[in-house]
Amino acid sequence: QVQLVESGGGVVQAGGSLRLSCAASGRTFNTYSMGWFRQGPGKEREFVSGIRWTGDMTFYGDSVKGRFTISKDNAKNTVYLQMNSLKPEDTAVYYCAASIGGSGAYNYWGQGTQVTVSS
Repeated sequence: QVQLVESGGGVVQAGGSLRLSCAASGRTFNTYSMGWFRQGPGKEREFVSGIRWTGDMTFYGDSVKGRFTISKDNAKNTVYLQMNSLKPEDTAVYYCAASIGGSGAYNYWGQGTQVTVSS
């Protein structure tokens, strides 16, 4: 069983920055593809960003391109989401997810961390 624990959420003013972290259990983190999703109040869950297990490919939702950066540190079993130029519409619970086993589906999820951007 893989456990994912997010941290780094909080309250920030519009235009500010936050860095989310997601620590994963397991000895084969270097084989995990990782992703970030978010769910705002009254909204459906939305894909934010993903990184392939090799680290050579990253993906972003249209609403965060150019502002957010995903990275993966295999030595620390941690994936990060650097969020810059934050907007009030970025307010959401952010979830870390892992895709393990080659199916391409995200099959492990963290409990989420709240990000609130004030105007």
